[in-house]
Amino acid sequence: MTVERCEVLVVGGGPAGSTIAALLAERGRHVVLVEKDRHPRFHIGESLLPLNLPLFDRLGVRDAVERMAMPKYGVEFVSPYHGKTMSYEFANAWDKNFPYAYQVRRSEFDHLLLKNATAKGAMVIEGVRITAAAFPASGGAELTAQGERGEERRWRADFLVDATGRDTLLANQLGLKERNRRHESAAIFGHFRGARRLPGKAEGNISIFWFDYGWFWFIPLADGTTSIGAVCPPAYFKNRKGDLTEFFMKTIALCPEIADRLKQSELIAPAIATGNYSYRAQRMSGPSFILVGDAFAFIDPVFSTGVYLAMTMAFLGADAVDDCLKAPEQAQRHLNRYEREAGRGLAAFTWYIYRIRMPAFRNLFMASRNTFRIEEAVLSLLAGDVFGRSPIAARLLAFKAIYYINSLLLSLSELTQSMRRRAARPAG
Repeated sequence: MTVERCEVLVVGGGPAGSTIAALLAERGRHVVLVEKDRHPRFHIGESLLPLNLPLFDRLGVRDAVERMAMPKYGVEFVSPYHGKTMSYEFANAWDKNFPYAYQVRRSEFDHLLLKNATAKGAMVIEGVRITAAAFPASGGAELTAQGERGEERRWRADFLVDATGRDTLLANQLGLKERNRRHESAAIFGHFRGARRLPGKAEGNISIFWFDYGWFWFIPLADGTTSIGAVCPPAYFKNRKGDLTEFFMKTIALCPEIADRLKQSELIAPAIATGNYSYRAQRMSGPSFILVGDAFAFIDPVFSTGVYLAMTMAFLGADAVDDCLKAPEQAQRHLNRYEREAGRGLAAFTWYIYRIRMPAFRNLFMASRNTFRIEEAVLSLLAGDVFGRSPIAARLLAFKAIYYINSLLLSLSELTQSMRRRAARPAG
């Protein structure tokens, strides 16, 4: 059997894979991208961050993205526990240079990025699944793949980029994948036609609805449909009985605020569910390979971080891969830098994501105050300002301190109420 050769083999044609393939091909590397599906294909995760826009500029795709997208100027939080909504605009963030983002239909968006990788010189092969990877002592990577008709193909690459998303090719094969027990989540979602959106400029804003079992997303798309999803602990889904779509509609009914937005709408396709999806790998790299985007970790979609983190990791990863190929004797230093820089952004978001369901966290987001410019700093973080040096760091520490104080006060209040209830019980 013929073994095909390339410098870099990228597995996966989502935002991470297409981005790193385009960047490396642009630098003159012989890049092959292997994608198991054929684009356009369905994918969830339609909401982008303002800091995605500079990445689009660097890839040369911003105008094309803008033509397919719904502008997103901010985020709305809806809390039944506070009886009100709160809206925040990215224009009010610390850095005023990124006042909006986009909502995109991922089938179109991902296809655009994949075509851009081809235009930059990467060889894109669709309908082929990489089934195994080996790393010989001599260096590089050996890949085994299967085509749509069952035919076997093989590659020999100097470097492997795992951008397989939730398939987590290497994390599974090398035993690196770990379930995130601190933040277990699952989701059920669908697309609606006729959902009631916010008026005027805010029409494309994302809305987050809290309810007793988790939270909902509400993402308006440019074609008139709206993506709706519920994120809950896996235990909630164990109560499911019968049809998945019926269960989804019953879940929507548990949140009157979002049910009201959907009362004149129709679900245009059956609901889809994902299992417990919160995980991470023990490391992002190894001899002759790196993991980018969801192939390394996924936590929760609440702050729309998925595409942004995937693409930013791809930019950082392109530097690392190119440097490793230029100076193999210094590869470990380049990979360590990649892990450090990519991990910084993921860790910055993680603290907030872990606490999204906590009452003290909700209280802070539902009480708008810009004391000491803390609100501006949090908005900049939500816009994607989590890589590199930033003046918002001190304000974010202050926000965390306020959160811990509020959490402690709530705990003390609950303890006091519990003691009072016990004291009020009749003796005997």
